[in-house]
Amino acid sequence: MKNSHNIVIISASEVKNLELAQNFKSHLHELGANVSVINLLDLDLPLYSSRTDGKYKGEELLKDQLETIQSAHGFVFIAPEYNGSTPPVFNNFLAWLSRSSKDWREHLNGKPAALATFSGGGGFNVLLAMRTQLSFIGMNVLGRQILTHFKKALDEESLKVVTQDLIRLAAAR
Repeated sequence: MKNSHNIVIISASEVKNLELAQNFKSHLHELGANVSVINLLDLDLPLYSSRTDGKYKGEELLKDQLETIQSAHGFVFIAPEYNGSTPPVFNNFLAWLSRSSKDWREHLNGKPAALATFSGGGGFNVLLAMRTQLSFIGMNVLGRQILTHFKKALDEESLKVVTQDLIRLAAAR
Protein backbone atom coordinates (compact mmCIF):
# COMPACT_ATOMS: atom_id res chain seq x y z
CA MET A 1 0.00 0.00 0.00
CA LYS A 2 2.61 2.58 -1.11
CA ASN A 3 1.57 6.21 -1.42
CA SER A 4 2.89 9.71 -1.11
CA HIS A 5 0.33 11.06 1.31
CA ASN A 6 1.28 13.62 3.92
CA ILE A 7 0.27 12.62 7.43
CA VAL A 8 0.73 14.96 10.39
CA ILE A 9 0.99 13.58 13.90
CA ILE A 10 0.05 16.07 16.62
CA SER A 11 1.24 15.19 20.12
CA ALA A 12 -0.19 17.10 23.07
CA SER A 13 2.41 15.87 25.55
CA GLU A 14 5.82 14.32 25.76
CA VAL A 15 7.39 11.08 26.99
CA LYS A 16 4.88 8.21 26.51
CA ASN A 17 2.69 10.08 24.02
CA LEU A 18 5.73 11.08 21.94
CA GLU A 19 6.81 7.42 22.02
CA LEU A 20 3.34 6.54 20.74
CA ALA A 21 3.78 9.20 18.03
CA GLN A 22 7.03 7.52 16.97
CA ASN A 23 5.25 4.16 16.76
CA PHE A 24 2.63 5.72 14.47
CA LYS A 25 5.37 7.39 12.43
CA SER A 26 7.18 4.09 11.88
CA HIS A 27 4.02 2.29 10.77
CA LEU A 28 3.01 5.14 8.49
CA HIS A 29 6.49 5.27 6.93
CA GLU A 30 6.23 1.54 6.22
CA LEU A 31 3.02 2.34 4.32
CA GLY A 32 4.88 4.94 2.25
CA ALA A 33 3.51 8.08 3.89
CA ASN A 34 5.41 11.31 4.38
CA VAL A 35 5.09 11.94 8.12
CA SER A 36 5.59 15.09 10.18
CA VAL A 37 5.34 15.21 13.97
CA ILE A 38 4.27 18.40 15.73
CA ASN A 39 4.83 18.45 19.48
CA LEU A 40 2.41 21.10 20.76
CA LEU A 41 4.60 21.80 23.78
CA ASP A 42 7.38 22.97 21.45
CA LEU A 43 5.10 25.65 19.99
CA ASP A 44 4.83 27.47 23.33
CA LEU A 45 1.66 29.25 22.20
CA PRO A 46 0.22 32.01 24.38
CA LEU A 47 -3.06 31.12 26.04
CA TYR A 48 -5.91 31.96 23.66
CA SER A 49 -8.48 34.43 24.99
CA SER A 50 -10.34 37.48 23.72
CA ARG A 51 -7.40 39.56 25.02
CA THR A 52 -4.66 37.57 23.33
CA ASP A 53 -6.71 37.28 20.14
CA GLY A 54 -6.24 41.02 19.69
CA LYS A 55 -2.55 40.88 20.59
CA TYR A 56 -1.47 37.98 18.38
CA LYS A 57 -2.41 36.58 15.01
CA GLY A 58 -2.88 32.81 14.64
CA GLU A 59 -1.26 32.83 11.20
CA GLU A 60 1.87 34.42 12.70
CA LEU A 61 2.02 32.15 15.75
CA LEU A 62 1.65 29.03 13.58
CA LYS A 63 3.52 30.26 10.49
CA ASP A 64 6.06 27.42 10.67
CA GLN A 65 3.32 24.77 10.92
CA LEU A 66 0.58 26.06 8.60
CA GLU A 67 2.07 24.77 5.34
CA THR A 68 2.56 21.32 6.90
CA ILE A 69 -1.00 21.33 8.24
CA GLN A 70 -2.48 22.64 4.98
CA SER A 71 -0.72 20.01 2.88
CA ALA A 72 -1.74 17.15 5.18
CA HIS A 73 -3.98 14.45 3.76
CA GLY A 74 -4.64 13.05 7.24
CA PHE A 75 -3.81 13.46 10.91
CA VAL A 76 -3.08 11.51 14.06
CA PHE A 77 -3.93 13.28 17.32
CA ILE A 78 -2.27 11.92 20.45
CA ALA A 79 -3.04 13.32 23.89
CA PRO A 80 -3.16 12.20 27.51
CA GLU A 81 -6.28 12.59 29.59
CA TYR A 82 -6.40 15.71 31.76
CA ASN A 83 -9.22 15.94 34.27
CA GLY A 84 -11.47 13.77 32.12
CA SER A 85 -10.78 15.68 28.91
CA THR A 86 -8.02 17.00 26.65
CA PRO A 87 -4.92 18.78 27.91
CA PRO A 88 -5.05 22.59 27.78
CA VAL A 89 -2.32 22.70 25.12
CA PHE A 90 -4.60 20.74 22.75
CA ASN A 91 -7.56 23.13 23.06
CA ASN A 92 -5.23 26.11 22.87
CA PHE A 93 -3.68 24.85 19.63
CA LEU A 94 -7.09 24.29 18.03
CA ALA A 95 -8.20 27.77 19.12
CA TRP A 96 -5.17 29.44 17.51
CA LEU A 97 -5.43 27.24 14.42
CA SER A 98 -9.08 28.25 14.00
CA ARG A 99 -8.00 31.91 14.13
CA SER A 100 -5.26 31.51 11.51
CA SER A 101 -7.53 31.94 8.47
CA LYS A 102 -10.87 33.47 7.49
CA ASP A 103 -12.59 30.06 7.60
CA TRP A 104 -12.02 28.55 11.06
CA ARG A 105 -12.46 25.00 9.71
CA GLU A 106 -10.19 25.46 6.69
CA HIS A 107 -7.14 23.50 7.82
CA LEU A 108 -8.84 20.33 9.09
CA ASN A 109 -12.29 20.13 7.50
CA GLY A 110 -12.95 16.89 5.63
CA LYS A 111 -9.60 15.34 6.50
CA PRO A 112 -9.35 11.95 8.21
CA ALA A 113 -8.05 11.74 11.76
CA ALA A 114 -6.88 8.88 13.94
CA LEU A 115 -6.94 9.25 17.73
CA ALA A 116 -4.60 7.81 20.33
CA THR A 117 -3.63 8.22 23.95
CA PHE A 118 -1.23 7.03 26.58
CA SER A 119 -2.86 8.11 29.82
CA GLY A 120 -2.05 7.51 33.45
CA GLY A 121 -5.78 7.22 34.10
CA GLY A 122 -8.15 5.32 31.84
CA GLY A 123 -7.79 7.42 28.69
CA PHE A 124 -11.29 6.83 27.36
CA ASN A 125 -12.53 10.35 28.17
CA VAL A 126 -9.75 12.11 26.25
CA LEU A 127 -10.49 10.00 23.18
CA LEU A 128 -14.18 10.86 23.45
CA ALA A 129 -13.42 14.57 23.93
CA MET A 130 -11.07 14.67 20.92
CA ARG A 131 -13.58 12.73 18.80
CA THR A 132 -16.34 15.21 19.67
CA GLN A 133 -14.24 18.31 19.10
CA LEU A 134 -12.55 17.16 15.89
CA SER A 135 -15.84 15.92 14.43
CA PHE A 136 -17.40 19.29 15.24
CA ILE A 137 -14.75 21.09 13.21
CA GLY A 138 -15.42 18.78 10.26
CA MET A 139 -12.81 16.03 10.51
CA ASN A 140 -13.62 12.43 9.61
CA VAL A 141 -12.50 10.62 12.75
CA LEU A 142 -11.75 6.92 12.42
CA GLY A 143 -13.98 4.64 14.47
CA ARG A 144 -11.05 2.60 15.76
CA GLN A 145 -8.67 4.31 18.17
CA ILE A 146 -5.55 3.49 20.19
CA LEU A 147 -5.83 3.52 23.98
CA THR A 148 -2.78 2.65 26.06
CA HIS A 149 -1.79 3.13 29.69
CA PHE A 150 0.54 1.58 32.24
CA LYS A 151 -1.56 -1.59 32.46
CA LYS A 152 -2.43 -1.81 28.76
CA ALA A 153 0.43 -2.05 26.29
CA LEU A 154 0.18 -0.90 22.70
CA ASP A 155 -1.58 -3.48 20.54
CA GLU A 156 0.58 -3.60 17.40
CA GLU A 157 -2.20 -5.22 15.36
CA SER A 158 -4.60 -2.39 16.24
CA LEU A 159 -1.93 0.16 15.34
CA LYS A 160 -1.44 -1.58 11.99
CA VAL A 161 -5.18 -1.48 11.24
CA VAL A 162 -5.56 2.16 12.31
CA THR A 163 -2.64 3.33 10.17
CA GLN A 164 -3.92 1.36 7.17
CA ASP A 165 -7.39 2.84 7.61
CA LEU A 166 -5.94 6.35 7.88
CA ILE A 167 -3.95 5.91 4.66
CA ARG A 168 -7.01 4.47 2.87
CA LEU A 169 -9.14 7.47 3.88
CA ALA A 170 -6.36 9.92 3.04
CA ALA A 171 -6.12 8.37 -0.43
CA ALA A 172 -9.86 8.83 -0.94
CA ARG A 173 -9.61 12.61 -0.47
